[in-house]
Amino acid sequence: MFANGEDVSEFLEIVAKVAVPVFVVTCMMTAGLSLALRDIVAPLRRVRLVLLALVANFVVAPAVAYALTEAIPLERSYAVGLLLLGGAAGAPFLPKLAQLAKGDIAFSVGLMLLLTVASVISMPIILPLLIPGLSADPWPILRPLLVTMLLPLAAGMTMKNRSEWWSSRLRPVFGMISNVSMILAVLLLFGLNFGAMIGTFGSGAAAVAIVFVALTLAVGYALGGPAPGTRSVLGLGTGQRNIAAALVIATQKFTDPGVVVMLLISTFAGLVVLVFAARRFARSSRTTPVPAPSDSGTRDLVRMRSDLGSVRLQRRP
Repeated sequence: MFANGEDVSEFLEIVAKVAVPVFVVTCMMTAGLSLALRDIVAPLRRVRLVLLALVANFVVAPAVAYALTEAIPLERSYAVGLLLLGGAAGAPFLPKLAQLAKGDIAFSVGLMLLLTVASVISMPIILPLLIPGLSADPWPILRPLLVTMLLPLAAGMTMKNRSEWWSSRLRPVFGMISNVSMILAVLLLFGLNFGAMIGTFGSGAAAVAIVFVALTLAVGYALGGPAPGTRSVLGLGTGQRNIAAALVIATQKFTDPGVVVMLLISTFAGLVVLVFAARRFARSSRTTPVPAPSDSGTRDLVRMRSDLGSVRLQRRP
C-alpha cells in the first residue's frame, strides 16, 4: 500500500489534519447538545463577573503571553504557539475541571460558552496584533472558527432546546466520535512531532508554558469574586486555554511543526498544573468552616424560646 516510510508519514499527517477538525466539530456539537438555554442565561446575569472574565481572558491572558515571549528568548514557532494560546479561550473541558474543583458548575457551563463565542470574535482581531506576519484580514482566521466551532455549537444547542429526545440520543454518539478523534489526533500529533518535542528540552518552552498557565490561573482566581465556587471556576477557565481553537489556526495557517509542538507541550504541562489546582480548590472547599452563630443570635434564640414558653403558660386553664 505504501512505497516507503515517507508515504506512511505523509498519510499519517493527512489523517492528523482530518482528525483535528473532526474532534473540534464533534466536541462543540456534544457541548451544544448538553446545554439548555436556562443553563447558560442564569450564570451570565452576573454582569460584573462576566466583565471580569472577559478582561481576564482577552486582555490579561494575551498580555501575559506576549510579555513572556518578549522577556524569555524562544524560537519563533514556540512563541507563536504560546501567543495562539493566549488569544484562545473557552476550553470545552472547563465543566469537568469545575466538577473536580467542587466549583460552580452552572457558571462553568455559561462561562465556557461565553468564552468560546468571544474567542471566535476576538481571535481574528487579537492574533494579527500579537503575531507579526499573520494576515490582518480577519476572515481567513474567522472562517475555520465559525465552521468548526460556532456553527456546530449552535446546531447542538438548537437541537437540545427543540427536542430533548433527539439530543439525548445524539449526544453519546457525538461524544464517542469526539473522544476517538481526540485520542487519534493527540496520538498522531504526538507521534509525528515526538522528535521535535524531545528537542524542546533545554529551550525553555515547557517552563514558559507552565509559568503562563500558573499566571493566568492566578489572575482568573483573583478576579473571580468573593464566592469560592466562582473564583475557582474563573481561575481554571482562564488558565485552561482553548487548544481546539488554537489547533485550528496552527494547522491551517502555519507550516512550521514547532507551533503545534508548543501547543501540545503547553496542553500537557498546563493540564498538570490545572488538575493539581482543581484538587486544592476542592480540598479547601471541603475544609471551609461554617460560620458559628454570633452571641446576639444566641441571645435572640434564647429569648424566642422564653417567649414561646410564656405563651404556652398563658394558654393553660
